[in-house]
Amino acid sequence: MPLHPPLPFGIPSYTRIAPESLCSERVRLRQWTKADFEPFAALNSDPQVMQHFPALLAREQSDSHAAQMRNLIEERGWGFWAVDSLLAPGGPQFIGFVGLHVPVADLPFAPCVEIGWRLARRFWGQGLASEAATLAMRAGFEGLSLPEIVSFTARDNLRSRGVMKRLSMHSTGDDNFDHPAVPEGHPLRAHCLYRLTRDEWLARPA
Repeated sequence: MPLHPPLPFGIPSYTRIAPESLCSERVRLRQWTKADFEPFAALNSDPQVMQHFPALLAREQSDSHAAQMRNLIEERGWGFWAVDSLLAPGGPQFIGFVGLHVPVADLPFAPCVEIGWRLARRFWGQGLASEAATLAMRAGFEGLSLPEIVSFTARDNLRSRGVMKRLSMHSTGDDNFDHPAVPEGHPLRAHCLYRLTRDEWLARPA
């Protein structure tokens, strides 16, 4: 598979997403900075944060992941953005990432654009993932005019599945699949898929 697959759905090679549309009362999505790499590595080495991933990330792996996300935003204008909490004592504080991505893995429902997130554990349970993901959804449907956004996770990741449901995404038994990047026999290989169409997004209650 290519490192960065072609953009689906006729998405332009670069789309500027207005910064003001990536900000709410409590959170802000933005480009990565070098200062984010250390706290990002800390959350990637937290066993609870990484419970539903095959392995923890070493510092070098985490830095490489952050650099790739930064580079894709520079290239495309959107991606997995760094997230700040705007209500943290002392001013904005990096808490993880939320955003949109074209998966590299050969997924059975490709081509697609996914929404994903990963927050430091101390920021769980406050609705910040859902709030930030709503900003990313708006960027996808209103900025990129995507026909559909998907999200997927290991079937027992009930916390992330709860965020997907709060975003009005839906799943059926037919959407279950085995993730091709997870080895056969691994307990995290079984995944579930959630979807939301642009028409559903536009028809949602205010």
